[in-house]
Amino acid sequence: MVINTKDNLVDIKSLTLEELTEEIKAMGEPAFRAKQLYEWMHKKLARDYDEMTNIPKSLKEKCKEHFSFTVVNKVMVQESKIDGTQKFLFGLYDGNVIESVLMKYKFGNSVCISSQVGCRMGCRFCASTLDGLERGLLPSEMLDQIYAITRLSGERVSHVVVMGSGEPMDNYDNVLTFVRLLSDDKGLNLSQRNITISTCGIVPNMKRLADEHLQINLAISLHASNNEKRKELMPIANTYSLSEVLDACRYYFDKTGRQLTFEYSLVGGVNDTDEDALELSQLLSGMNAIVNLIPVNPIKERSYIETERSRVIAFKNKLEKNHINATIRREMGRDIDGACGQLRRRHLHE
Repeated sequence: MVINTKDNLVDIKSLTLEELTEEIKAMGEPAFRAKQLYEWMHKKLARDYDEMTNIPKSLKEKCKEHFSFTVVNKVMVQESKIDGTQKFLFGLYDGNVIESVLMKYKFGNSVCISSQVGCRMGCRFCASTLDGLERGLLPSEMLDQIYAITRLSGERVSHVVVMGSGEPMDNYDNVLTFVRLLSDDKGLNLSQRNITISTCGIVPNMKRLADEHLQINLAISLHASNNEKRKELMPIANTYSLSEVLDACRYYFDKTGRQLTFEYSLVGGVNDTDEDALELSQLLSGMNAIVNLIPVNPIKERSYIETERSRVIAFKNKLEKNHINATIRREMGRDIDGACGQLRRRHLHE
């Protein structure tokens, strides 16, 4: 049961339908009221009880006493003049702010959400981690990023990636509940195959996720072709070695059959040489995986520079020559604080 620390009440939007039904019955109300409430929250995307026209006033009052109703509130929206990408800054009940991004593709609308306020993983090229971790997000706070964007844009979201601020596997239980609620056929009913969870490599929770037998996609933030270089970029490599991470990836594939994606941020002069490409090819040989190459989005607090386009293409060609599937991420929102954590950090400092 998820408790919202704002008022120390059960967070109603984080309850499964089964949990909500038990709560409603314990309040002396008929079970069908739970389904009505659930549909208002997760299908009709109601932001408060007053929008729920078929719920009796007496039950609304009971719910206000028994439950916390969590929503995120729009603070700022930036829209790219280049590609129409929208970046949202949302306010939370405790005064914190988080980022979400709406990206429009030919295949549909994709939303990238945050799973934590800040991050404690310390990846050297990421703005999300510069101020450390405040707290993990509730399932309702993850859901409501999608719900709020749907309401504000008036457009349906078809794909969700949990790649914004935070490390999803560091907020495991809440992320798992979020996935189950998002893919529930009584809610938004988003296909699990259209949900992607990213991780920098918290091995025990990667294996826990595999054992859930979900059909979600797993993306691993790799960013280096060997353990020593990975330690320079990602402190998590001091806890879980590259070989341990890859073993967990194979375990995930064996359990789910889902293709893995390896995210690889190219940093000029650091991890973008032909030798890196060859070493990465050898590392991933035989795995059912694709490498997503990401030219690093520079942040002013670090001295890292973006790899030149010709070098990105050469790196991709080297991987493909060695039978590794590779793509180059289409850069979106570069003119609107597009990288994870940039908008939140600028807002906080202003």
